[in-house]
Amino acid sequence: MSWELSFISEKDFIYHVKATIDKYGEKLESFDIVRFNRNIIDPIKMIFDKTVYQASWEEIVSNEIFRQRDKSNNNDIGYFHQRIFQYIADCHVPDNGKEGGWDVILQKEAGILLPDGDKVSRVYVEMKNKHNTMNSSASAKTYIKMQNQLLKDDDCACFLVEAIAKQSQNIKWTTTVDGENVSHRRIRRVSLDQFYALVTGQEDAFYKICIALPKVIEKVITEGGDNVKVPHDTVLSELQGIAGLTGEQDKNLAMALAIYLLGFSTYSGFSNVALNVGGNEGDKRIKRLYEYVKKMKM
Repeated sequence: MSWELSFISEKDFIYHVKATIDKYGEKLESFDIVRFNRNIIDPIKMIFDKTVYQASWEEIVSNEIFRQRDKSNNNDIGYFHQRIFQYIADCHVPDNGKEGGWDVILQKEAGILLPDGDKVSRVYVEMKNKHNTMNSSASAKTYIKMQNQLLKDDDCACFLVEAIAKQSQNIKWTTTVDGENVSHRRIRRVSLDQFYALVTGQEDAFYKICIALPKVIEKVITEGGDNVKVPHDTVLSELQGIAGLTGEQDKNLAMALAIYLLGFSTYSGFSNVALNVGGNEGDKRIKRLYEYVKKMKM
């Protein structure tokens, strides 16, 4: 299949996808039951979720693992959205905290035409993953930063670029600073698709990125071998092992008991189950359950 993105090479795109996956770091480490319960899960919520949503135990456990991983993944996706512009013509991505702390700086010799007819040489970009990630204080601080940039450079514009905006847009940004509504025609709120269009001259540039992305991610993971981590979680099998040792004949209730023990192993009633599961090794602590199950697997 031919490469259809003219504004970024296939080599650079693949490299950037791999770099983004590498940023996931320890989040790609496999989950065992110890890591799964590191901050102690809420067993009651898991039981409610399973029953109300009519989900399987596999789905509930997988969803909880996904939730734990996902808590810190937004920064990694922010890396993808920001750093990709270092491979696209006329864009510069400053090192973190350098050059005013801007995420991307766009500069074109022929000038950059804004929707209201203004033409500037440079655009300074603050990039956000979602339209609702800034509170009023953060919005005011960002707006003041942009105002100061306009004072220092009268041949520029400043964009708040949102990867997930409410809609496709390139509009004057109106916000509140010190209790007053403020706006400026060169301080703009721009959706990511509109920013790609401005940078590349192609209206559907972001669409093409999205279409290419799934296959490239799959390619990087498939061809990466041992150099690309792919998690192999063992939580479900370990919980099933604990469930099998509870002595409960009802398999669904046995799994529920295994889940309960993650949070309630020292509680009245549950402590007896924990002791039974752990045998002589049991000391009413869930840690002993982990150790026991691991011994059974050896």
